[in-house]
Parts: sequence; structure tokens; C-alpha cells
Amino acid sequence: MSRTVLAIDIGSTKICAIIAQINDDNSIQIIGAGVTKSQGLRRGSITNIELASKSIKLAVSDAKRVAGSDIRSAIVSISGAYTKSLNSNGIVNIPNKEISYKEIEKVMHTSLYNANIPNEYEILHALPFNFKVDGQDFIEDPLGMNASRLEVETHIITTQKSNLNNLRKAVRGAGIEVENVVLNGYASSIATLNTDEKELGAAVIDMGGNTCNIIIRAGNSIKYNDFLGVGSSHVTSDLSMALHTPLNIADSVKLNYGSLLTPTNDLIELPIIGDESTTHEVSLEVVHNVIFARVEETLMILAQFIENSGLKDQIGAGVILTGGFSRMEGIRELAVATFGSIPVRIARPIEMDGLFEHMREAEYSTVVGLVMYSASYYTPYEIDVNKRVRHSNETPTAHVNVDFKVSEPEAPIPTANTSASMAIPSPAEEQILSKMVTLPSKKEKKSDEAGAFSKFWSWATQLF
Repeated sequence: MSRTVLAIDIGSTKICAIIAQINDDNSIQIIGAGVTKSQGLRRGSITNIELASKSIKLAVSDAKRVAGSDIRSAIVSISGAYTKSLNSNGIVNIPNKEISYKEIEKVMHTSLYNANIPNEYEILHALPFNFKVDGQDFIEDPLGMNASRLEVETHIITTQKSNLNNLRKAVRGAGIEVENVVLNGYASSIATLNTDEKELGAAVIDMGGNTCNIIIRAGNSIKYNDFLGVGSSHVTSDLSMALHTPLNIADSVKLNYGSLLTPTNDLIELPIIGDESTTHEVSLEVVHNVIFARVEETLMILAQFIENSGLKDQIGAGVILTGGFSRMEGIRELAVATFGSIPVRIARPIEMDGLFEHMREAEYSTVVGLVMYSASYYTPYEIDVNKRVRHSNETPTAHVNVDFKVSEPEAPIPTANTSASMAIPSPAEEQILSKMVTLPSKKEKKSDEAGAFSKFWSWATQLF
């Protein structure tokens, strides 16, 4: 039975909503879409909830009208701005010598318990990038394996609680409930990476209007993510200041004449800021130099991110550029020169049934990735923002909400295979508990024996 999903990409310059039908075989058909200009957002974060809600409502209304659907819950993107990431690990013993879903869920939650996450931050994703079975590294899927111990290394992405709550408020203000939240760089990687690139490892850079989000996928999952608060709108600002022309004119110059290839000496006539009735001539060489300086600086910072990640030797497939900023003419050639020997590709979202012609461009990678995430095109295992352990082969009806709080590790955690509650101890505590299993009954027996002897002695002293 097919189901209908709504995906909303909340960007700094545009808000895009897509409604899609997902069939039993996880095939996707786009049935509606809507795009509006963003309001109430700056550098990927909500700055005015009311204005943001109006923009979201407009995009969703357009999508509903095209699709003929009245869906009221959505999967939503969140910017990498103000996110923090860390790596953690967990270890559990396997009592039945065969790894079940319960042990995988348990070891992943143990890695969360072991992570030092500040109270003001909320988990977005916990992505295991390395399973170890009895010390053997890089197990793709440990489910069903015979083992006595399971270990996991996890990349945990967190965001400020206030940032997440403001996003939810803005979406609810548009009459939509937030079903799930996905990091925009993660969603873009789902929509752009092919099987070979996932296998070889790649850095995906989503270059948007006000931000650039980078994630590095190596092995089974994401191992690094970062954020740069620079985008194509900064090129517009630079042009406006350098050419002394209004922002809307500078944006038109960027779109019509913006190129990183060899410049020409042609002249264009532009109005002067503050006195638009007066114009002056500007050489396209000046336009080229302004754009080139900003883009080169942006790419150099992103190249430094890759260098600092320590994963440069693990991205065999190179760098994947996507997002609206990546459509600038000549950006691939400049990126190749900036990143050195790393291959570079400009990526559009993967083709799917019903995808509108204008949505096949790079700036729609995130929203297409959100739809694919809803159809289980994510990493083999992960913990999402709802604290639920997800499996890429799960069925939608098998979802179980897991209310796990890092700040309260003693709280019981329901598993997917049983309704019984079970606290998750650390590996060291597990060993101690296994040795103490029979102690309570022995103590109880000794207590009963001591009580009987005390009663007998009291009776004997009274008798004699």
C-alpha cells in the first residue's frame, strides 16, 4: 500500500515543498511541489517565526494544490549552522552468541550514553560508521552474526535545542506537524551520491544562498560534517559594494554575467546606488574579478575543512558540489585547481518519476534527499531526532519510538523486539551485573536463616 509524504527544505533563500507517493517497493513518484522565497531566515536559522511560517505555508499550499492532497505532517531539513559533532563508541556483550536487532539497538544507545553531549544540545543523528564483531573491524551489517561482543563507533550530530524548537514552531505555524528533521547536507548526499561514490568515500558540499554545508561520507556512513556561513548572496553583496549599484541590480549582474572563466573587456551600464536615475559604465573584467575573489576564498576555506577533517585520504570519489551556488559557470574548474589532485563533480539530484523539470537542478538536491530519506534511503542503521533506531530495511509500520535521554541514562529503553523495559549499563557494569545475578537470592536465604535462629534463641532464654 502506497503512502504519501511531504518534504520541506527550509533554506536561507528559498523554501521548497514536495509531496510524493512512496510505494511498497520504496519507489517514489512526485505528485506536487511548491517553491517560495524565504522570509524570516538568516544563515540557515529562524530569525522571525511568523514570517518563516508564512513562507512555509505558501510553499506547502502550492504543493498541496498540485498534488490534490491535504497531508499535515512533514519531514523537514535543518541547516548545519550551529551544529556540533562528535564521535563516540559503545560495547555490549552478546549473551545468546548471535547478534539480534536488540543488541544493535543497545550498542548504539550505549554509544550515546558514553558521549558527552551538552544539555543545551539535542541529537539530530547518531550514525554508526564502524561496527566491530569480536574485534573484527568494518562489519557492514552485524545482524545475525555469531559473536560474543559487539562494538560500534558512532558519529553524532547535535544542534542547539532552541534552534530545533524554533524550526518546529515555524513549521507548526504553517499548520504542519514535524514528523522528522534531517540535516540538509545529509539529505543532499542521499540525493546525489551513487553506489560507487558511497563505497569509495566522498565529500559532499551543498553550496546555497547564505551557507555552505559539507559532509564527508567514508565507509558505511558520515564521519564528518561542518558549516560555512558564506553563499552566493555574499557574491551579490560584494558586487553591490564594488560596483556601487543596488542589490537587486547586482544580483541580476551575477546571474547574467557571472562567470569564473576568462573575462572580457565589454562594458555594461548600471544604475548608481542611492541615485538610480544616474548610471555608470562597468567593465565585465571588474565583475569577474569580484566574483572570482569571493568564490576562490570560499573554496579555499572548504578545502581547509577537508584537510582538517583528517579524512582526505578516504574520499576516493573526490568532492561532489551541489546547491544553487554550484551552478556558477567555471566553478568546477576553479574547484579542481583549489582542491588539488581531488576529482570534482557538479551533482544534480537523482532522477525519479514525476520530478518536475525545474526541480532537476542542483539547488533542489536537499528536498529530493528528504523524500528519499522517507523511502528508507539512509544509512544501514541510525538514531534519528526522535531517538528512534532506524534500519534501512525496516517497514514503515515497524517504527518504534524510543524515548532515550542522554542526561538520564538510567531511564528504561524499550527495544524493537520486546515490550519489556531494560536499562542500558556500560560494558564494565554489564560484567559486574553478570557476576551478581545470583547474589540477591543468597542474601535472602541467609536473612531467613538468621531470623529463624533469632526466634529459637529468644524462645529458649524465656523457657529457662
